[in-house]
Amino acid sequence: MRRRSLLAGGAALLLAPLLRSFESARADSSGRGAKRLMIFYSPNGTNPTKWRPGSPGRLDIPTGTILSPLKPYEDQLIAIGGLNFYQATNHEGGQHAMLTNQGGAGDVGGGASIDQYVATQLGGGTPLRSLELGVLTSLWGGGQQTRMSYANPSSLVTPDDDPRSVYRRVWGDLLETDDVRDRLRARRASVLDAVRGDLSDLQRRLGASEREKLEQHVESLRSVEQGLFADTEGACVPGDAPDRLAPNENHNAPAILDAQIRLAVEALTCGVTNVASIQFSHTVSPVVFDWLGQSEGHHSLSHIDDSNTEGIRRFVEAETWCAEQFAKLVGALAERPDPSGEGSMLDSTVVVWAKEMGDPRAHVCTDVPFVIAGGAGGCFRTGRYIEAGGQHHAHLLVSILNALGIEETSFGDAEAGTGALSELSA
Repeated sequence: MRRRSLLAGGAALLLAPLLRSFESARADSSGRGAKRLMIFYSPNGTNPTKWRPGSPGRLDIPTGTILSPLKPYEDQLIAIGGLNFYQATNHEGGQHAMLTNQGGAGDVGGGASIDQYVATQLGGGTPLRSLELGVLTSLWGGGQQTRMSYANPSSLVTPDDDPRSVYRRVWGDLLETDDVRDRLRARRASVLDAVRGDLSDLQRRLGASEREKLEQHVESLRSVEQGLFADTEGACVPGDAPDRLAPNENHNAPAILDAQIRLAVEALTCGVTNVASIQFSHTVSPVVFDWLGQSEGHHSLSHIDDSNTEGIRRFVEAETWCAEQFAKLVGALAERPDPSGEGSMLDSTVVVWAKEMGDPRAHVCTDVPFVIAGGAGGCFRTGRYIEAGGQHHAHLLVSILNALGIEETSFGDAEAGTGALSELSA
């Protein structure tokens, strides 16, 4: 191939993800639909009796239940019970299926988890395609038991358990001196200029329909330039760097999680990424909630029989603490105005609290609880408790995709069923 032809083709390949981002933005112009995805995970299932918020219908969270910390936000929530994972059981099976629905290379998503698939659709025009944050996820290394995100069936995505590392990734250039930042921008500008020149040369040799597609590429390139050279220091100034915390020390978990929540919200608000996740520990988690005065591991507590009243109390106490952390995330997004000027970040983000199983004492992935926060840009009707009656959670995953403007009818293994979870519709 001639050098010019190679460069022209390379430019088109380089900008292909940007075109997808541009088309998504254009689809969002209708004013309906979410712009971002945020996933929060806590491990080892739950106690169904203590989690369930009353009868299906209007959400009215009772005092003393696991979800009680979310009471101030119940009008902006949807609690969902009665969802089953397709052909998955036990801890490891649930951890894998939770965000993938057992997808393979030939299925929608290509075996990726939903966060990674959404990132390929919405992440082309952001500095980071996605942001994976963790708390105590790597004490046992990386494997099906400790990872919830997949780039494909054989590639795990490792969350970053160190908030200081995440801080550097999120804020990047803004942490450099003015001279260093100017040199970085100049170097990137030269790359953009080179690509633009190749596109202009290619445009003169294309037919009408191909030229229209190329013009969309150019429009996406302009949006990248605007993001690259915008005065981000006015609206998005880096906060203080997180404290130095040993990421593998159990007692540091609350402080690390606080820092990760702050960084995730800042990254989404400032357009660093459109997809973020926070993974608190992992299935079969040995984490000890010692900050609550406990001394027994969470996994052990999750298997305590109902006859052990004190053990159940401690497990519910730990689960309620997890609900408090999700409430912090919801509250932080609700307090942040959407940069578009319409509503809050919560209004325009799909926020999901996910678990990998239902009742851990039975080692089953049935009646798995989910909580959705925010109305997904008007796609979901909030303030409700839904009982899904044993439907596969594949339908929930499709609903999430559709709310983000990704028009798929299945996700993962299509044998689990097609179509969205109709009960979510506004």
